[in-house]
This record gives sequence, structure tokens and C-alpha cells, in this order.
Amino acid sequence: MLIIGLDPSLTCTGWGIVAKVGTRLSHIANGQVKTDSSMSLPDRLVTLDRELTDVILHYRPDTSAVEEVFMNKNPQSTLKLGQARGVCLLTLARAGLPVAEYATRLIKKAVVGTGGAEKAQVQAMLKVLLPGVKLAGADAADALAVAITHAHMVR
Repeated sequence: MLIIGLDPSLTCTGWGIVAKVGTRLSHIANGQVKTDSSMSLPDRLVTLDRELTDVILHYRPDTSAVEEVFMNKNPQSTLKLGQARGVCLLTLARAGLPVAEYATRLIKKAVVGTGGAEKAQVQAMLKVLLPGVKLAGADAADALAVAITHAHMVR
């Protein structure tokens, strides 16, 4: 089973794909979709959709998972995150993929063992769980953690 995980953001959405065979996980790919802040919001959302669609068509995952929205102190940032997350959900659903959603604390607990883990701890654990993985960046690392969480949750 191929699982794509997404860490939505308008600025830089991370994506990560893992394969699950029995209880074994292996890294397939990871990357980031960056949008240009000088572009209009609709154009940035189109870019996000187009690039995620390309990833889905290339790797053909069987299922998907997305990190849930957390509340920022800045309401404007939360709105933009929600819009990017909406595009992620739409892109996955339009591709016919089942979509699961996980809270940040659950993702950290599934990967590190504690919901209060720091980003550095998550990244270190990814290197243990997926030997040889080369992370495209922090957002891609978070997306791989989402995919791993889903791998642990599905039977």
C-alpha cells in the first residue's frame, strides 16, 4: 500500500510517500510545493493543486492523510492555511483517494512516542524509521510523519 501524507501550507506544502508491506514501512519519495508570495491567492492555490496532482499521478498512492489545522495567533494566517488545506483535501478527493486527518499531537505521538515532541525529534525518528531517507525540508518531514501515522492507523 502506498500512502501519501500532506502537511498543508500556502507558503510550502510538504508531501511524503511511504510504502507499507505488512508491518514494514519504506520511504518512496518526499518533497515540497512552494508558492510565490507575489502571486495572487487564487494563482497560489492553483499552483498547489497542479503540483500535488502531478505528484499523485506520478506515484499513484492508494490512500492519503492530511494534518489537521491548528489555530495560529494570527487569524489571517489561519485563514490562508485553511484555504491551502482545502485545496489539499480537494486534490486528494478528486484523485479518488480515501483521506484521513490527524491532529499534530497524534502525529508526534505516533512517530516519536510523545505528543509534545519537537520538530528535531520527529526528524531524527524519521531517519530511524526510514533508513537512508533524504528529507527535502521540514515540511516534507512533517508530511512523511503524517503518512507514517496513517500507516500505523490502517489495518
